[in-house]
Amino acid sequence: MKNIFIIGAGRSAPTMIKYLLEESRKSDWSIKVGDISLELAQERVGNHDHGTAIQFDVTNNEQRQKEIGAADVVVSMLPPSMHMEVARDCVTLGKHMVTASYVSEEMKALHDEAASKGIVLLNEIGLDPGLDHLSSMEIIEKIKEKGGTLTSFESFTGGLIAPESDNNPWNYKFTWNPRNVVLAGQGVVKFIQEGKYKYIPYHQVFNRIEKININNYGAFEGYANRDSLKYREVYGLQDIPTLYRGTLRRPGFCRAWDLFVQLGATDDSYTMEHTETMTHREFINSFVFYHPGDSVKLKVAYHMGIGIESDELEKLEWLGMFSNSVVGLKNASPAQILQHILEKKWALDPDDKDMIVMMHRVFYTINGVKKKLTSELVVKGDDSTYTAMAKTVGLPLAIATKHIVNGIINTPGVVLPITKEIYEPTLKELSLRGIEFMEHDVEVEG
Repeated sequence: MKNIFIIGAGRSAPTMIKYLLEESRKSDWSIKVGDISLELAQERVGNHDHGTAIQFDVTNNEQRQKEIGAADVVVSMLPPSMHMEVARDCVTLGKHMVTASYVSEEMKALHDEAASKGIVLLNEIGLDPGLDHLSSMEIIEKIKEKGGTLTSFESFTGGLIAPESDNNPWNYKFTWNPRNVVLAGQGVVKFIQEGKYKYIPYHQVFNRIEKININNYGAFEGYANRDSLKYREVYGLQDIPTLYRGTLRRPGFCRAWDLFVQLGATDDSYTMEHTETMTHREFINSFVFYHPGDSVKLKVAYHMGIGIESDELEKLEWLGMFSNSVVGLKNASPAQILQHILEKKWALDPDDKDMIVMMHRVFYTINGVKKKLTSELVVKGDDSTYTAMAKTVGLPLAIATKHIVNGIINTPGVVLPITKEIYEPTLKELSLRGIEFMEHDVEVEG
């Protein structure tokens, strides 16, 4: 019997756990789920005869090493900052590890030792990063194998609310880590466009957007992700003239979100005073000019140079930003307060369905002909537990875990899902489960 140990049972884990429990009966596996909340782990496992739920504290060295030592493969659904103790134990104890998180420099440092021991440390096998890697590499290698030369590669992903559950003026609800949403875009954005390097500072990110249309789902807007340039090496596109990666939102979101950025409400670098008694109105008022006779809404309009009846201010008002509701957080940063306010309004209702949208747009030449390939994916969730986010993060993770247990994925070391050994069987099974890209490949002029 093979033993799989899953660390973390949060919002991205339900579909992955369900898949591995289903597979466990066919393959005679034992699935153990550990979470700091025993109740949450028990909820995910249910009464499955091949599943066990435990209360698990990753900072408890003795417990961590005991549970990892008893496993064949460890799946870490922990926050990125908590992976390394798990990864080091996996290398020491000779256990494979799978995670959806980006490869850190610390993780890279484990490559040689893991490779020498025949241990697979597979990272970036969730949604983004993950499903984007799988689908991108399939497209890139397919074009190269035909003799084509890529001249432009653009990729966009969005975690959104499905149209049937879209009932607010932002056309958005939280479908993944709210903190990451609030801090999105911080740092300098880097990409290359027609051979010219472009750098966008944070305060310009949300007013530099691109209009995108997805078949059957209408209009979206895309803003640039932090560093697209690093994907030249990852994808083997060192000489490509255009490489751009972005995030999708519905039209109007970015312009309204930019108000928070320009005001300073997304800053996470300092703590505000008396935040436990501060109201929403006082929070926003902290960032605008002092004028005792004007309303906060009017001051924001004046400060930002927009109309008092603008769509952006209506979105802020819908969030309750000008209300006298108390924040109630102690020693909080602006970003933490903003997240707290947003969570009151952007939480998924029990029957809500979320939606993942991913689109790759590729220009290439072959036999002197210029072509454009568009690859689109739309996945909807079932409810607020088995979300599209949980599907698109969890299923690639789960399928890859199965393939490691079965020896299909066996290249050792710190690896990414960018080789045919990984992307081909994973995409094949994903398509059988309704996660399938629709491609359109056409000739273009000039």
